Amino acid sequence: MNNNKLRNIIIVVVLVILVPVSVMAWDFGFLIDQKVEASGTDGDHDIRYQLGLVPYLSILAGDSSEIFLSGGFNAIHEQDDWGFYPELLRSTFTWSSDSAKIQAGRMPYTDPLDFVANGLFDGAQFSYNSRAGVFSVGAWYTGLLNKEKANILITTGDREEYDSKIDMSSFSDTYFASRRFVASLGWEHPAIAEILQLRMAVTGQIDFNDNDDKLHSEYFTLKARLPVKRFLFELGGGVQIMQVQTPVKDDVFIGLAGDFGMHWLLPTSFDSRLSLSGQITSGRSDSNDLIAAFIPINTKSVGNVLNAELTGISIFNLNYTARLHRTLSATLSAAHLVRSDLGTYREYPAVEGSDNGYFLGTEFFGRVTWSPVSDLRFELGGGVFTPALGDAGPDREPMWRLDLSLVFALF
Repeated sequence: MNNNKLRNIIIVVVLVILVPVSVMAWDFGFLIDQKVEASGTDGDHDIRYQLGLVPYLSILAGDSSEIFLSGGFNAIHEQDDWGFYPELLRSTFTWSSDSAKIQAGRMPYTDPLDFVANGLFDGAQFSYNSRAGVFSVGAWYTGLLNKEKANILITTGDREEYDSKIDMSSFSDTYFASRRFVASLGWEHPAIAEILQLRMAVTGQIDFNDNDDKLHSEYFTLKARLPVKRFLFELGGGVQIMQVQTPVKDDVFIGLAGDFGMHWLLPTSFDSRLSLSGQITSGRSDSNDLIAAFIPINTKSVGNVLNAELTGISIFNLNYTARLHRTLSATLSAAHLVRSDLGTYREYPAVEGSDNGYFLGTEFFGRVTWSPVSDLRFELGGGVFTPALGDAGPDREPMWRLDLSLVFALF
């Protein structure tokens, strides 16, 4: 083979390699997320520091496909101890056309109510956009997720595994979340009669853990949003059907949940909004053995100070948000928390062993966010929870909380 033929072959090979690479768009970035939290009462307090390093890579292949990869390394200091652990964050392959989209990998999923399932899940989802709305179906597995981010606390066994500290020397036994299969069938329409937004879903989870006690459940959720001039009205509801299996017997229970919101864009010279909202969940009923406390797949904390688990809790919020400047915004809120029954939630400020009232108290919280440039954000928040404004533990000391966070992005 002469030199000219060899040179031509090399050129052809190089072109074959470079052509697909040249049609791809690459985007690489790095996030640094730091947060300091301090909370407590007059007699005690805790300080927690968390550092998260998050690299990400986005690759666009043509007009229809995208690969997004992100990971994280977390360092946490609390109670005079350090913890370090890595994690895989949102990492998906997405293919889309004018009417269809397929996602596979580790992806976010949120139910219509935003508190049944809300987090990252491993699996795949298909959605189809038609004149009748967007239809979707997805299936996921939770057993490879970081338990501290997944917050799956459905059974006592889940909670015991969650409370154990992550130990890198025993990684497989202490890192992963509860093993559950999750599936969802959803439908949403952005503008029925050009005004009403509807979203509904049927979501189920199957318990694959090795515990003797298992809990499977199905959720039927619906959310409606109605914008009217400067107002937005929201109303949603959900029903949970639980199948509880124990070595002794099997039982079926029903949990109920709902939420509402009324938002008013105020006629001010700057962007501002006043909101009244609430999330309501059922508790155990003394008169009906079928009704039980509502248990979501991903446990959501309510309140900015108390951070109580939503199970057995209802919360009512009054919130004011204002964008005072292009770089500065602020939020003020007041929230009242109520027990759904007298047995499910027995933590602060409720007195253990006491059947005091349902009303836990009211918290007041404020947050200021400053973002001078798009890749830099400071947040400062603080507030107090006052049991004296309730009857579950009116003599308990108030709880306070402060947090400061800094997010910095490198592109």
